Amino acid sequence: MYDQITASLFRQMVLHGAACIAREKQAVNDLNVFPVPDGDTGTNMSMTLAAAVTELQRTEPATVDQAASITASALLRGARGNSGVILSLLFRGISKGLKGRERADAAAFAAALQEGVSSAYKAVMKPTEGTILTVSRLAAKRAVEAAAEGENLENMLEAAIAAGHVALEQTIDMNPVLKKAGVVDAGGKGFLLILEGMLSELRGEPMPELAESAAPAAKADFAALSADEIPFAFDTVFIVRKTVPCSLEPFREYLNSIGDSLVIGEDDDAFKVHVHTDIPGDALTEAQKYGTLELAKIENMRTQAEDLAAGRHVQSTDDLEGEDEHAVPAAPAEPEKDYGFVAVCAGDGLAALFRDLGCDGVVSGGQTMNPSTQSILEVVEKINARTVFILPNNGNIIMAAQQCAHLTDKEIIVIPSKTVPQGITAMMNADFECGDTREMAQAMTASLATVSTAQITYAARDSDFDGFAIHQGDYLALRDGKLFGTDPDENALLRALAEDAAKSDPSFLSLYYGEDVTEEQAAEASAIFRTACPGAELSVLSGGQPVYYYIISVE
Repeated sequence: MYDQITASLFRQMVLHGAACIAREKQAVNDLNVFPVPDGDTGTNMSMTLAAAVTELQRTEPATVDQAASITASALLRGARGNSGVILSLLFRGISKGLKGRERADAAAFAAALQEGVSSAYKAVMKPTEGTILTVSRLAAKRAVEAAAEGENLENMLEAAIAAGHVALEQTIDMNPVLKKAGVVDAGGKGFLLILEGMLSELRGEPMPELAESAAPAAKADFAALSADEIPFAFDTVFIVRKTVPCSLEPFREYLNSIGDSLVIGEDDDAFKVHVHTDIPGDALTEAQKYGTLELAKIENMRTQAEDLAAGRHVQSTDDLEGEDEHAVPAAPAEPEKDYGFVAVCAGDGLAALFRDLGCDGVVSGGQTMNPSTQSILEVVEKINARTVFILPNNGNIIMAAQQCAHLTDKEIIVIPSKTVPQGITAMMNADFECGDTREMAQAMTASLATVSTAQITYAARDSDFDGFAIHQGDYLALRDGKLFGTDPDENALLRALAEDAAKSDPSFLSLYYGEDVTEEQAAEASAIFRTACPGAELSVLSGGQPVYYYIISVE
C-alpha cells in the first residue's frame, strides 16, 4: 500500500489509466447517441492520453511535480476533440496543484484533483452539466472530503470514483438526449475509466494487455545471400499517420500479394510498415488510402548484397545525410506579415478553395478525424505572421484550436466556424487591409450567422433520435448541425433540403460533393436545387470530402 505518490508511481498511474481507456474506448464510443459518424469520445480521449504515454515513456521525472507537468504538456499538444481538450484541462489543473511537490499524499492529490476541475470549468466558456465536468467535479469533491476524513491514498481515490459513478448515472437525467437513449455521458465514463486505471496501479494490479506494435523485422544477413536468392529487391519501411479509423486488413492482404517479410505495427495514431517488394511505389500509393505518408525508407537489397559480396561500401539511406552540402539553398524567409489564416477541412477540393481564398495553411481533418492541437500548431508555426486566424470548421475542433494560444508567441484568434461553409464565408469577409485584429475578428465571426449549412451523410448506428427511427446505413440529412431527416433514398433527402432552402429565398447556393459522389450524381443533385431555387446563383464544386456526400451552403 502506498502512502505517497512518487514521480515513478504517478508515471505508472497515467500509463495504467491510458491502457484502461484504450481497452474500453469502443465501449465509450458506443455511448455517443448522435447517429452521425464522428470523432468519437473514447477514441479522442484515448489518443489524447496516448500523447502523454509517449512522453512519459521517454523520460524519467524526478518529482511528482515533473511527472504531472510532462503529462499536462503532452496532453495539451495531443488533445483531440472537445473531450480530449477537457481531459487535458483536468490534468493541467492537477499539474498546477502538484507544483513544487516531490511527492503527494492523499490530501495533496485530492486537492490537485480539485484544482483540475477548477481549471476545466474556468477554461470552458459555457460549462454544461451532465457531462465529464459534472462527473469530475463530484468525484474531486468526494476526494477532498475523504482525505479530510483521514483516508489513505487508495481509499480516497476509491471514494472519489464511487462518487463519480453516482454522478455518471445522474447524467442520464441531466441531459434529455441521454435520457431518451438511456445511456450515460461518454466523457464522464472515459474519465472514470482513467481514474480506475490509476487506482489499479496503486493497488498493484496488472496493467491491461493491449495488442502491441510488432517489432521491426530484423535486417537480412546479406553476407549469407547472393542477389539471386533475394526474391524481392526493395526493403521498404514507411510510417503513415491515420486520417480515418479503419481496418488495415485489406492493406495487409494487398502487401502480401506484392511482397514478403511483411510486418505492420499499429497504434491509434499511425501505423508502420516493413515489407520486401519489387514495387515500393505501389505500396506507398496504396498506403495513402489509409492516411498521410510521413516517412519512408527504401533500400535495394540486391545491390547491397552485391556490394557486400564484393567488399564495397554498402549504400543505405543513411548516406543521404552526407548530401546536405549539395542541397539547393533554402529560399529567403518572406517578410513577416500582419495576418495569417489556417483552415481545417478534409478533401482536396475544399483545401484548394480555402487556399484560393487566402488561407496560408490547411490542416487535414474534420468529422471522424479531429486533428490534435499539435497538428494545428505545426501549421500555425509555419506561417510568417504575427497574428494567425484559425477556422476549425467543426464544433468538435474549436477547443483544440483554442489551445494553440498557450503554445506559441503568435497571437491566435479562433473564428468559431462549425461547418466548412461557415469557414468559407468567414474567409470571404476577411478584410486583408484591416489594421485592427479585433474589428477583423468581429466581422468574420458575424458573417457565420449569414450562412446556413445542410449536409448529407450516413447513419453510423441504429438510433431513436429526436423523433426519428434511424437504421444503420440510412442516409441522414443535417441542417445547421441538427438532424433534418433520414431516408434510404438519397434524392428524397436532397429534394426535402432543396424545398427547405427555397423558403428563405436564397441568393447563393454552393454544393460541394464528396469523394464517393460521381460528377453525374452531383449534376442530378444540382438540378434538384436549381428547380427548387430558380432565383439563386448555384455553384457546384468537387470538395472531395469523406463522410459527407454533400455539403450545401445556403446564403
